[in-house]
Amino acid sequence: MEIDRHFIKEKIEVGLINLSHVSSNASVKQAEWDDDSKVREKLHRDIEAHSSSVRGKKLSEIAVNYEKKLTQALTEPVESLLEFGGKDTWPSIRELLRRETETAISGFSTAVAGFELDEETFNKMMQNLKEYARIVVEKKAREEAGKVLILMKDRFSTVFNHDHDSMPRVWTGKENIRIITKDAYSASLKLLSVMAAIRLNEKPDKIENVLFSSLMDGTVSVPLSQDKKMGASPDPLASSTWEEVPPNKTLITPVQCKSLWRQFKAETEYIVTQAISAQEAHKQSSNWLPPPWAIVAMVVLGFNEFMLLLKNPLYLMVFFIIFLLSKALWVQMDLTGEFHNGNLAGLLAISSRFLPTVMNLLRRLAEEAQGNPTPQPPRPPPHLAYQSSRHHTQQSNPAFSLFPDSSVSSNISSSDGGIEHSEPQPDTKAKYKS
Repeated sequence: MEIDRHFIKEKIEVGLINLSHVSSNASVKQAEWDDDSKVREKLHRDIEAHSSSVRGKKLSEIAVNYEKKLTQALTEPVESLLEFGGKDTWPSIRELLRRETETAISGFSTAVAGFELDEETFNKMMQNLKEYARIVVEKKAREEAGKVLILMKDRFSTVFNHDHDSMPRVWTGKENIRIITKDAYSASLKLLSVMAAIRLNEKPDKIENVLFSSLMDGTVSVPLSQDKKMGASPDPLASSTWEEVPPNKTLITPVQCKSLWRQFKAETEYIVTQAISAQEAHKQSSNWLPPPWAIVAMVVLGFNEFMLLLKNPLYLMVFFIIFLLSKALWVQMDLTGEFHNGNLAGLLAISSRFLPTVMNLLRRLAEEAQGNPTPQPPRPPPHLAYQSSRHHTQQSNPAFSLFPDSSVSSNISSSDGGIEHSEPQPDTKAKYKS
């Protein structure tokens, strides 16, 4: 509920007039009360003090409410922008801060319009609201700078393990790991340069250039003569402050950046090593041929043997038979599938299956050469199978054994197509009933 200052003044004046009217008709004996001005002044001061206290509490509540709104409007977007760590991070944060601050000031001005604040008080409250918004952004930036190493490793892993379409990389041997690693390091170093200082003022700095020239391209060295004249350090990161950046706006000092980068590279080196190992494993699994130099060496050193084979065709036949046997063993033992689980596991599996596979292959070749394949067990004739099943039924069912064999066999006629069953004769049923 807004408090109208005109309304308060009117009520105070009405109250004082009523007090004067009532006190003029009142008389107290033995009391020197000829003038009630002092009482009226005291009452007026008390009313003013009370109204000022109520108004101050109300203004404080309104200010706290808009500060909470600013905190909610700035915290999460600033965190998201800082984690992104791009070249437009701080311009986007400045634009966000300006927009949310203007929205809060507009709402606050409307809320306190009925208080009739003087210009100095109003400007002071507006300035306090702006400062509070900047404090929220700076506090969040310092929190994110405290976990910059984690963010850098996440950025490196994302860029290194995903392509430009955000698809996971499959290390097939065609990728240039050196270029991919450099891109991932550049993205992580860019994030570090964004987190190094607070840039709410549109003042340019050289933090990114210094970091890239020192950490990506190697430390920039200054000539010794120039170093003596200028008194500059050969390492631009051997300092606790950034050039053109106030100390109170520094989040990560140059020395800390150098230490963080060294730790970051040590903790991400295993990712690059795993990628190189995956490429080598893929190349070995997809290429069974020897290297080109080995092929050339075999051709040069085996020229005499090749000529010997041409002069003696019998050797060619022997080698052809050996090739066929080797190919059969290769297919039977599935050597490619065995080595997918590792070299040691493949060797163990092959050593345990080699001799049985060779014996089985030789046995099959011998049987095919003799023309005596392994005979299949003969199937019993249908009538023998039926007699066997009938005999088993008679033993298991006593009621069935009451019928004579002659009566049952007389009602069974065998044919080439199958077996027919008929009902027992009437005389047999009568005997059974008697």
